[in-house]
Amino acid sequence: MGKIKEIEIYELGEKETATPWSSTILILRLTTSDGYVGYGEAPTTLMTLPVYEQLKEVARIFKNKEVTEIEKNVKEFYKHSFYLTVSMESTSALSAFEIASWDIVGKMYSAPIYVFLGGKLRDKIKLYANGWYSNCVKPEDFLERAKELERKGYKAIKFDPFGNQFDNIDEIHLKNAEKIVETLRDNTSLDFLIEFHGRFNAISAIKAGKALQKFNPLFMEEPVHPDQTEALIKFRKNVNTRVALGERVLNKNLFLNYLKNDLVDVIQPDVTNVGGILEAKYSAILADAFGVSVAYHNAFGPIQTAATIQLDANISNFLIQESFENSWPQWKLELIKRGYRIEDGYYIISDLPGLGVEVNEKILEEYKMTGMENFDENEPAWVVKGTFK
Repeated sequence: MGKIKEIEIYELGEKETATPWSSTILILRLTTSDGYVGYGEAPTTLMTLPVYEQLKEVARIFKNKEVTEIEKNVKEFYKHSFYLTVSMESTSALSAFEIASWDIVGKMYSAPIYVFLGGKLRDKIKLYANGWYSNCVKPEDFLERAKELERKGYKAIKFDPFGNQFDNIDEIHLKNAEKIVETLRDNTSLDFLIEFHGRFNAISAIKAGKALQKFNPLFMEEPVHPDQTEALIKFRKNVNTRVALGERVLNKNLFLNYLKNDLVDVIQPDVTNVGGILEAKYSAILADAFGVSVAYHNAFGPIQTAATIQLDANISNFLIQESFENSWPQWKLELIKRGYRIEDGYYIISDLPGLGVEVNEKILEEYKMTGMENFDENEPAWVVKGTFK
């Protein structure tokens, strides 16, 4: 069919205000022997250079391989990569190659990727806004920004109301979080999702969960540190709410423990670190067997979003989709010339082939950068800027 001949890696970036964890993005560009071009993306949160280097390692496997033999090429890297299942650098780099390969296959056959997954189950994708609450600390700060989104047609929002608390939470911050959520519930018609960011021990997570469960959020995300399974078990026993997690779970098999032990209601695989489109699809199928919904994690750039939308269109247990477009800098918005769009709180699916987008290659050249993303010793990179107070 077509062998992968050219492999180009672009680090793009510019100082951002709302999403410091994606102040850089890594874009992969593959070109085949017969001239087809496909794009992938890899996440960079405080690991831009390690992922960049790992993309070069994956390239040694994919170079000169048939682009249509996606699963074969993925398994070949699995064979060589000894730490793949516990290395986010490796799974992220592999995901970019897998996504770019699918983009090319779609273009070869003049069809969107969702066609190869079984076709569309829906034409539009309900989304929730994230990253919108930069510099929000008080309830009135959150309300002002939330009302702006509501006027734009958004139907749902996610936010972290816990300020600078980590591991433990004190009563002042707990009361403030409760007031933030109450204010948004009483003064908007938005669905809301509460982000814990995997930052609390069991006792503090349970205190926060019990204080906020009465507001009936769509889900609470990563209530405890992600490596503390016993803490999650305690949270499940004590808090009556839906739990979502999965952005740090690196393949479908690693979801099984959460599913069979009833520790999760909504899984959140990230197509750019779980292994790509097929692994994200298989994760959804596995969750469906347990009656668990899917809300894919999607916090980086437009290639990731385009890939994720292809899955959202197809899977049967879709719940809602994360969106950062309202918080992106202009260059990131302009990386896509045409393709998917947001309309009245929904992603409208593109019918262009492959990922369904046309990339603006001018942005690939104008926003090249090198090095790690910005670091602030007073505010972790995973928080929305200006909220860790």
